[in-house]
Amino acid sequence: MRRALLSTLIFVCGAMAAAAQPALAQGADPTAGARLAQEQCAACHAVGADPHAKSPNADAPSFALVAHMPSTTELSLKVFLRSSHKNMPNFILPPEEIDSVASYILGLKKK
Repeated sequence: MRRALLSTLIFVCGAMAAAAQPALAQGADPTAGARLAQEQCAACHAVGADPHAKSPNADAPSFALVAHMPSTTELSLKVFLRSSHKNMPNFILPPEEIDSVASYILGLKKK
């Protein structure tokens, strides 16, 4: 009885810990995100992993810089990518592409 209770408690704690961790969307593909970033964003932003790379547009932050900002989360990136901005083209990406670009940018933090 105690063993079953302990096993259940361990399972429940593990499930709660996993649920508390932010997870990238299931359809997120960082490789596709890198390709989209190169195709759609590289005219203004440095989209590579080098945090010291200069963007073609001096007002556009590099993706590596964005990735390392304390305020950058999966949610903040998705909200940003779904919103129009005064100094940016009004790209309308489908949700799976937004997930992939967000995944790519968040992956730059690890490099």
